[in-house]
Amino acid sequence: MRAGRSGSAVVLAGALALGAFAAPPAEAADTGITVSNLVVNKGKPIIVGTSAEVRPDFTYHMSWPSGPQLQDVNAFPFLYHDTTVAMGADSGGIYMGYTNCNEDGTHAADCDGELYIEPRYTLDSNNDATTWKIAVSARIWGSDGRLKRQEYLTGFGSVQVKRRAQVTVNASPEPVTKGRTLTVTGRITRADWVKHAYTGFGGKAAKLQFRKAGTSAYSTVKIVPADSAGYLRTTVTASADGYWRWTFGDTTTTSGASAAGDYVDVT
Repeated sequence: MRAGRSGSAVVLAGALALGAFAAPPAEAADTGITVSNLVVNKGKPIIVGTSAEVRPDFTYHMSWPSGPQLQDVNAFPFLYHDTTVAMGADSGGIYMGYTNCNEDGTHAADCDGELYIEPRYTLDSNNDATTWKIAVSARIWGSDGRLKRQEYLTGFGSVQVKRRAQVTVNASPEPVTKGRTLTVTGRITRADWVKHAYTGFGGKAAKLQFRKAGTSAYSTVKIVPADSAGYLRTTVTASADGYWRWTFGDTTTTSGASAAGDYVDVT
């Protein structure tokens, strides 16, 4: 699919491989297209759950040699891992939802757009929670609508794709007498991209935090490891009205999470 002239958007179905839009195929050849300042998801990890679509944004600057016009030039960012850039562009990658380029009149343009992730179709293994390389599919089209040259540009770094995590909390009894024992439970779960459900994150440690009523900051009371199914349980001494929560940080494969505070009235 060819880009529109200055300022036009190119819209692609994110679930399809980039190669599906190259017909007829062209041999790899230097296009003369250069891409710089490519930033995906503002440089942050991409967090994906079990069902909601995720659309990480990107921005980049593109230039091309004299001759072709903007409508004859494509530069489509995509992500791939554990394969070659050519195979990543053909299948098993994370592809573009759309891009929009605004030409500055010097065979260059500033572009922005979105990648597209539909968890049920884009991610089929929990091993996809890893480091993905960033690449660009660059193409030059002829005035007859045929693809003239194409190449894959690399060297744009990488981005982490992580499983979304959740944590719950329950403090009881409510209310509780001051000085009595309060039991705080919860469960850590994370997205399973094979089962398409949130499953227990066993062994992950979480901080139990307390925020006194009328204040704005939580403080850590203790650190508790979850059991093999992700369940958390501990006891504390009730001393004041306030909110209890579990919280934990990112790992290399999974996002961090914090529970909404559970308010306990101490009488």
